[in-house]
Amino acid sequence: MSSRKGARSRPERPAFPLAETGKVGKRGTVVIPARLRRRFGFEEGSLVIAQETSGGVLIRPAAAVPLEIYTAERRAEFLLSNAVDARDYARAAKDVRKLGLDPEKIPHRKPRA
Repeated sequence: MSSRKGARSRPERPAFPLAETGKVGKRGTVVIPARLRRRFGFEEGSLVIAQETSGGVLIRPAAAVPLEIYTAERRAEFLLSNAVDARDYARAAKDVRKLGLDPEKIPHRKPRA
């Protein structure tokens, strides 16, 4: 409780999470109650993780991060452009040759002398 005059008190969270009933449909589709969908940001097409626990199945939001796959040329550009000095650049050029590429033909930024 707050001792300030006119201050609003926050509603206390219950000691245990509130349970709501959903429904399992065709092909195992689970209908999550609207209040819980809003609270956890579930929208049509949202990715979820279904995890087995000792108490049942836990369904929680999932995040997908796009994976970028680099070509050998792009990896060579990274190697060469990120070299910090002449010695590091020579090592990077050697690694680029191991990729079967000519370092001189890869657009990149050389380290300062």
